[in-house]
Amino acid sequence: MTRQQVLLLYLGHSALDAPVIAWSFWDGTGAAESMAGDTEEPPYASGLAAIRDGWRLFQVSPLLPHASGDEFRTGYLKYEFLFEKLIDVRDGQC
Repeated sequence: MTRQQVLLLYLGHSALDAPVIAWSFWDGTGAAESMAGDTEEPPYASGLAAIRDGWRLFQVSPLLPHASGDEFRTGYLKYEFLFEKLIDVRDGQC
């Protein structure tokens, strides 16, 4: 049986080698607790590091220009990268 793990990384800019500034993790296998960036260190230093560890890049937020005057607003994190891993689990383990 296959279950999905999802990792959401917010990067400092649009390149995959940018530093991680926030993150969330959800584990569909039930083996680990989900986390929402509540530790001092992110799970990976960059999106590229996550790919090198076997995470599949699933979605990248579109690059949209800021409206005039909004260049320095910090109300949201713009560079969102969604990763997944598919994990084989035995029946009854989830």
